[in-house]
Amino acid sequence: MIAAPEISVVIPVYNERENLPELVERCLTACRSMKRSFELILVDDGSRDGSQALITRAADAHDEVIGVILNRNYGQHAAVFAGMKQSRGEMVVTLDADLQNPPEEIPKLIRAMDEGVDVVGTVRENRQDSLFRRTASHLVNRMVQQATGVMMHDYGCMLRAYRRPIVEAMLQCSERSTFIPILANSFAGNTAEIAVQHARRENGESKYSFLKLISLQYDLLTSMSTFPLRLLSFLGVLISLSGIGFGLLLMVLRVIYGATWAAEGVFTLFAFLFVFIGAQFIGLGLLGEYIGRIYHDVRSRPRYFVHEIRGTRHTKMNSTSVSSIF
Repeated sequence: MIAAPEISVVIPVYNERENLPELVERCLTACRSMKRSFELILVDDGSRDGSQALITRAADAHDEVIGVILNRNYGQHAAVFAGMKQSRGEMVVTLDADLQNPPEEIPKLIRAMDEGVDVVGTVRENRQDSLFRRTASHLVNRMVQQATGVMMHDYGCMLRAYRRPIVEAMLQCSERSTFIPILANSFAGNTAEIAVQHARRENGESKYSFLKLISLQYDLLTSMSTFPLRLLSFLGVLISLSGIGFGLLLMVLRVIYGATWAAEGVFTLFAFLFVFIGAQFIGLGLLGEYIGRIYHDVRSRPRYFVHEIRGTRHTKMNSTSVSSIF
């Protein structure tokens, strides 16, 4: 039986061929500097640029590296779950492959975990993203704080650390649409948040387009809370009260100015009607989001399909090539 490492580093990879060689070397150097046993789990999330071959090569060349190959692209959080499923460390660190979160920060998270906390979050200092990304991230963090009541300041940073019981609890959750930092905090007894450095992306381009960022907003707002539905109820009450007040105002103005006032109220009535129609469509959209998530969860389809696992540990366990569903 191969002894479990103390630390598992899980990195989802999607089309990061230019960054992978440097990523692997810097991660191995940072982890070896801690003088503790570790494993580096690289999860290929259906890359099409040759990243899979580089991951396989790294797993064959280094005893500490495990390559998890998914059969297609499932998304960042599904890939992280696939890596967590294969991890064995008492502490699990997640990290993006774009090198914007320096691997040299990993020891800092482990030192925070040594103080006994369940989850260590991070706040990016001197953030190198565009103004749009920083503004959107700030708004998302504020919405998540209000919806969940957990006052962490940077939910968008993937550089985080989790204790094994928290990881096991998350792996038992079967919902398809989820956001790992929020899910982890829902199980954590105590959390900590530390500042980490942030670097500019040198190679490749961000996988989050404007439309994907909008999709992420819906995921955040609807996957972990019913707060949007409550907000919709408050909005309905506000519109109803505004309608009553506006109706009274129209009656008063009609008495004062006569029936010819504002084309006998026809245009005002249309404007008022459009407000109600818009509110109804907003409500239907939010309800549709929740119903769609219920539909996907009821079908209970797997989050991902593991095509192959590469690495010394799996070779010794006679499972170099694995096809399995989780």
